[in-house]
Amino acid sequence: MKCENLEVWKQSAALSADIYLNLADMKDFGFKDQLTRAGLSIPSNIAEGMERISQQEKIRFLDIARASSAEAMTQVYIGMKIKYITPDKGKEWIERLDHIAKMISSLINSINQTISNNKKRNTNDEQRTTNNYSR
Repeated sequence: MKCENLEVWKQSAALSADIYLNLADMKDFGFKDQLTRAGLSIPSNIAEGMERISQQEKIRFLDIARASSAEAMTQVYIGMKIKYITPDKGKEWIERLDHIAKMISSLINSINQTISNNKKRNTNDEQRTTNNYSR
């Protein structure tokens, strides 16, 4: 599945752009760089993961994206505390990051379910094959 078709990718890419635009004039380059990198990492890792052939590789990159959302959320909290980010904007970003993290978790669970179903199907196929040879 192409990442562009995933709602979680669309929302995380939009959030990343919003973070960049809102921090464009920030003078503290270190803070700005850290938060924009964390925000950019979310859709980037979703995209990279969804292009992987292996389901386990997909999950690995999605897990990195989910961790990046936690990192960005932490930086937003700190940014609000030190008055780099307004409370309204910070609350909005935290809500969006939380929603994105939940969407990523759901996607990971869906992939895990597919893996589990494939294992069950393969086990059943092997049992049928074995039973056919035993006859």
